[in-house]
Amino acid sequence: MILETERLYLRQMDPSDLGDLRKILQDEEAMYAYEGAFSDTEVQEWLDRQLLRYRKWGFGLWAAVLKETDAMIGQCGLTMQPWRDKEVLEIGYLFERSHWHKGYATEAAKACKRYAFETLKAGEVCSIIRDTNIASQRVAIRNGMERADTWTKHYKGVDMPHFRYVAYAYPHRGRSGA
Repeated sequence: MILETERLYLRQMDPSDLGDLRKILQDEEAMYAYEGAFSDTEVQEWLDRQLLRYRKWGFGLWAAVLKETDAMIGQCGLTMQPWRDKEVLEIGYLFERSHWHKGYATEAAKACKRYAFETLKAGEVCSIIRDTNIASQRVAIRNGMERADTWTKHYKGVDMPHFRYVAYAYPHRGRSGA
């Protein structure tokens, strides 16, 4: 276990989580911000990418497991993501649709923000969210983040405007670090 919240624990994913990942990543509605559901190959690549991140950085997207049932209901964690001309530390989250609107994403994202600041000693952390993904934007706001800037990513042949929501370890210092 990496993190624990009131209702969840977050742990590293392993190959046995492939079936649970398919439930999320192959759901058309859950994956609308990615322009649709993933193929079996794309799901395997997603899992492999997390396993590589654990080895490279010691973090990645973690399995979000409901304590009550011990079932993996989503994923939430920290990744390094490209943003314009640099890499930024991002909190990402994606849950099974049957567990939307129950506060799990916010609960897990808040724990990841604390981990970024307290364990990794990060100065800032962000969430990069497609402009049409209002629910994820609300999670970022509930996680104490503010919209900082916009950038259009190109994915699957589509121009996708994204917002970057940011929280700072020392909010009174702001962006300038002064």
